[in-house]
Amino acid sequence: MPGELWVKGPNVFKGYLNNVGGTKNAFSNDDYFKTGDVGYQDKDGNVFITDRIKELIKFNAFQVAPAELEGILMAHPKVVDVAVVGVRDEQRETEVPRAYVVAAADVDKSEATSQEIHKWMADKVANHKLLRGGIRYVDAIPKTASGKILRSELRAKANAEGVKRLDSKL
Repeated sequence: MPGELWVKGPNVFKGYLNNVGGTKNAFSNDDYFKTGDVGYQDKDGNVFITDRIKELIKFNAFQVAPAELEGILMAHPKVVDVAVVGVRDEQRETEVPRAYVVAAADVDKSEATSQEIHKWMADKVANHKLLRGGIRYVDAIPKTASGKILRSELRAKANAEGVKRLDSKL
């Protein structure tokens, strides 16, 4: 079961310089450093990091990992690249996942295509992981030189766009 990775040992730093509060929040009561990484350990002892705590989308009482949804969406034949971020839905009083999709060259970036992707996703994920924040088409996903998704740019874009529901049943 995935959870936050905590580490302890002589190779772990002792805390943040001149930041007592930051140090206190970064360590457990028994001196484990809370990495902020979400992952799991397999039966052979291998550790897999799947996401970051601060990137998790908090939908009602559930936590949704953007990387999980991105991995699923990348398998759709009409999706070339994708990034998922949480957007605030004031009516639901929670965050909802929104996908920013780079569509394949010959794909119609229409409501019909969005509905097709929604339906396809609904067969693959639990109800709390549905793209209730919608699908937005973009020419490119903003990334750093090393390929890391610039989620802060997408969150700012999402905040400016607001939440428009594609399907009131979602």
